[in-house]
Amino acid sequence: MSTQFDVVVIGAGPGGYIAAIRAAQLGLSVACVDAWVNAQGGPAPGGTCTNVGCIPSKALLQSSEHYEHAGHGFAEHGIEVEGLKLDLPRLLRRKDQVVRQNNEGILYLFKKNKVRFLHGRASFVGRTDAVFEIDVDGKDAGRISARQVIVATGSIQRALPGAAFDEATILSNAGALAIDAVPARLGVIGAGVIGLEMGSVWRRLGAKVTVLEALPEFLGAADQQVAKEALKQFNRQGLDIQLGVKIDAVTKGADGVTIAYADATGAARTLEVDRLIVSIGRVPNTQGLNLAALGVELDGRGFIPVDDHCRAEVPGLWAVGDVVRGPMLAHKAEEEGVAVAERIAGQKPHVDFNTVPWVIYTSPEIAWVGQTEQALKAAGRAFKVGSFPFMANGRARALGDTTGFVKMLADAETDEILGVHIIGPMASELVAEAAVAMEFKAAAEDIARICHAHPTLSESMKEAALATDGRSLNF
Repeated sequence: MSTQFDVVVIGAGPGGYIAAIRAAQLGLSVACVDAWVNAQGGPAPGGTCTNVGCIPSKALLQSSEHYEHAGHGFAEHGIEVEGLKLDLPRLLRRKDQVVRQNNEGILYLFKKNKVRFLHGRASFVGRTDAVFEIDVDGKDAGRISARQVIVATGSIQRALPGAAFDEATILSNAGALAIDAVPARLGVIGAGVIGLEMGSVWRRLGAKVTVLEALPEFLGAADQQVAKEALKQFNRQGLDIQLGVKIDAVTKGADGVTIAYADATGAARTLEVDRLIVSIGRVPNTQGLNLAALGVELDGRGFIPVDDHCRAEVPGLWAVGDVVRGPMLAHKAEEEGVAVAERIAGQKPHVDFNTVPWVIYTSPEIAWVGQTEQALKAAGRAFKVGSFPFMANGRARALGDTTGFVKMLADAETDEILGVHIIGPMASELVAEAAVAMEFKAAAEDIARICHAHPTLSESMKEAALATDGRSLNF
């Protein structure tokens, strides 16, 4: 079997497997190398997203939401539940099954598109006569070569100094997905996406959750009106979120973990928990690649330096996703992966980071695309605001979830949509309409003039667009 390819992709996460498939669709011979293993020691393509990130966390969020609804929400609908019981092992097995189905789906797609999958860890040997030599260590060990290489090795969880992950008591995102018993007291360091989602899962299942965040503002990347509403709702649910804290020490004992910290006022405090999730960000995963063999040096934050088209300094070397600049989002990695494959094939694609949506899958869901109100003010750009609450939306009332609103920002003169921010039911799905509109440089008036089905949550998008001109019809 050939060991020479037009393209070798290192990493089979969202950026890598999508890049490999697109390159194969364009007629290139492609190999994709990935080292993830499942519980049986077999291949588990999909990267962090599929194995210990996006997919399993959403499975747990869905299961825990069902559990909470059964215990607290069904009665409103005239459904009485007696003897409610949590079968945590079964819940976790369902999560694992969802992950496995996604792994198998990717392997099927490789076969369908004639991508050669190699199970093992890849490292560069060097580059001679414009050809990269790569060693694969693992089940499919050997040496392969290609004129074009795409690095898509993703990211790993950042550890807190003095609090190494043991995945039993001090947990990364991976350990947070596999806690074998609901802890009575759960600590979370970091109020970002992972911290909030995992904190929400275990709170719903019965844990008392305390979230410690170093930054003085909650969800600083989000529109602050949305962030304030989110903080209010999370506090109401029972998440104890403390901002502006400084962690002094984390001590693991026989019965749990003790966190010594200073609160926002500087007062010394102590938190004792049974388990601790540390979610303070992620760092690029480049360990073992041997990029030095190519003369490639990482930047100050550990990223592979690339240009706007994901080209590295060495001709023929590309990098996408979490190992390069930009947001660490699976769908951003996918778009970059497709774009690089098409560039290799001679096409001229484009990725607009301004229309990459962000989503937090808590309840309420939070999603946005484009500029925030605070960013527009800082840039001195004149804009107008339209907002519509879900409490005035008929479908939201029928669902029994009227939390939050849709907020649209449009240019004061041209009416071009500059950003859309949503907190509330199905925000993750609603934001797609805004992303499409912004890709086509739509005006708020365009959305306002489009007929939206009634009753739907999407009508709130239309109403927010109408509200930018002061003419909302239902509020």
